[in-house]
Amino acid sequence: MKLLSIELPVIQGGMAWIADHSLASAVSNAGGLGVIAAGNLDPEELREEIIQTRRLTDRPFGVNIMLLSPRAGELVDIACQEKVPVVTTGAGNPGPFMERFRCHGVKVLPVVASAGMARRMEKLGADGVIAEGMEAGGHIGKVTTMTLVPAVADAVTVPVVAAGGIGDGRAMAAAFALGASGVQIGTRFICTFECTAHTKYKERILNASELDPVVTGSSTGHPVRSLRNGLTRRIEELEREGAGFEEIEKIAVGALRKASREGDVNNGSVMAGQVCGIIKEINTVEELIGKLMEEAKKTIDSLGGKGLW
Repeated sequence: MKLLSIELPVIQGGMAWIADHSLASAVSNAGGLGVIAAGNLDPEELREEIIQTRRLTDRPFGVNIMLLSPRAGELVDIACQEKVPVVTTGAGNPGPFMERFRCHGVKVLPVVASAGMARRMEKLGADGVIAEGMEAGGHIGKVTTMTLVPAVADAVTVPVVAAGGIGDGRAMAAAFALGASGVQIGTRFICTFECTAHTKYKERILNASELDPVVTGSSTGHPVRSLRNGLTRRIEELEREGAGFEEIEKIAVGALRKASREGDVNNGSVMAGQVCGIIKEINTVEELIGKLMEEAKKTIDSLGGKGLW
């Protein structure tokens, strides 16, 4: 993607507690855009992650900032001070920070869940948008990738990156057909050797079907997709009883760290998208990206001139 000065149209999702310098640098070295997740970091921890990433790669990389974080402003300061090439944003409005990003030459790609939101981000000066469908893991919107991507592509003139439910080259090819210029991939990158998530987290994804990811928290207005386990069953029970956000939040706080770092995949939050159903092996990042690109090309080539009806 020319916009991001990367060789291949692949962005790695900024997954909290998972996307660190090890994964980000590997993705960038393989020709994509690796992204450090800042959501679980304090400002100096983010600075150290950026430094470590630069020690491992001389290629462009990004930082993901969750804007509802009380430390968002400080994290933005670090990203600007360190002249990070790209920032992706979520859970909030990047408007108050756009001028600061521009002054430091930082390209900004907000994650959007609707065409209307994409238009607002373009007006604010976003360099591109990431249209993330509800198939994705973690915090999700209400629209599927198949519907969202073309709607966003029709709504804006900036480049659109498709996300949600993309884990192989067939899905990449579909994203391009829908109007995307690139793809963002999260869950599939967890099952790589360079990802430092706990082995049990990876194994849980490998053993999951497309039916295992469930959505909890819809009743509170904060839906999250993760793999079914003891935690999701407890949350579902609380929702049936009419519990509010604060009561559910009590048992959810720290749950992602518990699963991804400590390996407690029954009581922790194993955030993963529906694409886990097609993930059957652990690869190096370089192998994975190579397979993605080869399969995408074969898929596109297979449609040429054959006629589908």
